[in-house]
Amino acid sequence: MPPLTIVSTIAELRTARATLPEPIGLVPTMGYLHAGHLSLVERARGENAAVVVSIFVNPAQFGPQEDLAAYPRDLPGDLARLQAGGANLVWLPDPQIVYPPGFQTWVSVEEIARPLEGAMRPGHFRGVATVVAKLFNAVQPQRAYFGQKDAQQVVVIRRMAADLNFPIEVVVCPTIREPDGLAMSSRNSYLSVEERRAAPVLFRALSQAQAAFLDGERSAEALRSRMLAALAAAPLAEPQYVSCADPDTLQEMDGSIQGCLLSMAVFIGKTRLIDNLLLPAEPAP
Repeated sequence: MPPLTIVSTIAELRTARATLPEPIGLVPTMGYLHAGHLSLVERARGENAAVVVSIFVNPAQFGPQEDLAAYPRDLPGDLARLQAGGANLVWLPDPQIVYPPGFQTWVSVEEIARPLEGAMRPGHFRGVATVVAKLFNAVQPQRAYFGQKDAQQVVVIRRMAADLNFPIEVVVCPTIREPDGLAMSSRNSYLSVEERRAAPVLFRALSQAQAAFLDGERSAEALRSRMLAALAAAPLAEPQYVSCADPDTLQEMDGSIQGCLLSMAVFIGKTRLIDNLLLPAEPAP
């Protein structure tokens, strides 16, 4: 594997970036890397001459009551995994570099950022869009890699990249799951043993709605009801929202549908988990 270069300042990033062969694939992360992140690195390595990974716990996408201070971190482990995974360059900026004193320039994506996660976490996507725009500008990759697990984030970033004319292909990679179906997430580390046993109910609920769709069910209301019924059977699961939305606009669908994005946010104890499935499933890359 190539040696892993680690930089923190923008000047160091640009100097190191200039030495890399092109095309370059960027994998933005908040660290505490798991197999889902590493699948993005692997995909980027297969499609590009060099891979840049950013590790930055972005304070702008956390609300005042959210888990910024408690967000799990393991920088030595992250760097070892990225070295083994074949990344070339890691950018570890401090918050003062990304948001210098007096910072007041934000990127706001409008309609598609309002429902679902946007409704539950006001300001979240403003923070996401701003930091990703800054990453795109600083690294200037040809491709950037994101996981389907954060489905609305993918839609928002694609819209932002198109609207701001970034010459970057946004590549969406499949959700990586544990053997019992739980979508891999850094926040899974918050779950107690009992909560961890309950957490696969999200994927179970989505899968039951998917099975109904494949059996011919086309009512958006019926698909939402299937998911809610599955969640109601798990005592530790408290749904925050359950959605059957248009995959492009993210507006809730009603009546007969030909496809949709099924998604949900569910509290398992105090831990908020999200998951989703596309109907019909997109073909594997």
